[in-house]
Amino acid sequence: MIFVTGGTGLLGSQLLYDLALSNTPIRAIYRSEERLGRVRRFFLYRNPQNGIALYEKIEWIKGDILDIANLLEQMEGCQKVYHCAGLVSFHPDDYSKLFKINREGTANIVNACLEKNIHKLCHVSSTAAIGGDSKELITEKTKWKNGAISSGYSLSKNAAEREVWRGIEEGLNAVIINPCVIFGPGSWEESSLAIFSTVEKGLSHYPPGSNATVDVRNVSSCMISLMESDISAQRFLCTGSNQTFKELTTEISVQLRIKPPQKEAVRWQVIIVRLLLSFVKGIAGKRSNITKETVKNLFSDKAYDPTKIKQAISIEFIPLKEQVSDAISGRLN
Repeated sequence: MIFVTGGTGLLGSQLLYDLALSNTPIRAIYRSEERLGRVRRFFLYRNPQNGIALYEKIEWIKGDILDIANLLEQMEGCQKVYHCAGLVSFHPDDYSKLFKINREGTANIVNACLEKNIHKLCHVSSTAAIGGDSKELITEKTKWKNGAISSGYSLSKNAAEREVWRGIEEGLNAVIINPCVIFGPGSWEESSLAIFSTVEKGLSHYPPGSNATVDVRNVSSCMISLMESDISAQRFLCTGSNQTFKELTTEISVQLRIKPPQKEAVRWQVIIVRLLLSFVKGIAGKRSNITKETVKNLFSDKAYDPTKIKQAISIEFIPLKEQVSDAISGRLN
């Protein structure tokens, strides 16, 4: 029996689909009935003929990673655990919530795995937990730098990783995967796919920075391969392609058949937009999605080295064009 957390998210949906193609029993926890409907639509997108039959292979249990008693009960009889659940937010108001869900939730998973003698755990972390700056090619060995500009999300994911390492020291068989921005079929309101709705509305300027993206099918495949291998007590970057935001927004625009942004944004322009949006949204009782951390990321040049995972499991990553195509054709709003 395989146990999955975060199965109603972008990555979790793909992972469950891939696992359902095998005959291994799957148990997944969920919190929202609405999210289950989106997973069904995901399965149908991937497999119009047999998607529902595959979806119905999954044993869905309502649960929460913050409820350790429930976790212990639901993990009974399971041999492998994929921990995909987590909160992604760069808003300062979510600082405590990020640590509650990402660090404490992961600590609960680790403790439950140890208690139930789980054969192996795959923990989904993030490139944000590794750190690095614009002057280096980031690898698994890049030194973590905790500074004033570190986001609550980065800090919480790094803290979650430390819980997994603590579990490994206590005898847990586990691997950690660190994906970058994940593209795939899903709602364009989700954090990693929000750039598609932003570009769709029309952009005149592109950010000057760069970052990496990866296809959700690659991340799921890497996770399953790592879990089926003898590899343990290691972390792996999972990054499909490094590109500038100009290249990324241009590719999305071309596939959406709209005009790509032509001018490079200047930092002060973005800061003014952020402040104005914060003011307007504040009056309406809402939060702006553009934070200080967002601005920092848009003007940072990040590049990641996927050599380690390529050598470990011989993965070939899907290029940007196909990543974008799958996210557009698989829009599930």
